[in-house]
Amino acid sequence: MSTQTFKDLDRKDTVSHRCGVTMNDSADARVIAEVMQEKHGVEVLHYPAMIRLDTEGKMTFEMDELSESLGRAFTTYDFEVVMSTHYGRMVMIDENTVVLFGDMEEARKYEE
Repeated sequence: MSTQTFKDLDRKDTVSHRCGVTMNDSADARVIAEVMQEKHGVEVLHYPAMIRLDTEGKMTFEMDELSESLGRAFTTYDFEVVMSTHYGRMVMIDENTVVLFGDMEEARKYEE
């Protein structure tokens, strides 16, 4: 078995505008993945113990849409519990909407 080191990585000095979340594989995460895979540009990857959602630009999670699919109330705080980690700038727009931005300049308009 070989071990890959940082020297072996092919890194590019470019800016990415991608964003995404990783969730532990659970009943809630599977439903969220089903809802999000219907959205344009969202890639869903299933791993043995996690589910990864990635896209270019921004990804919007609407809690009322997720609640309807789950068959029960689902809040932004519930979403934070299901999500293991994220990349990109996460902004809670209101009690119903969480947006991940890949473009940090676009996210800045929500800073106070």
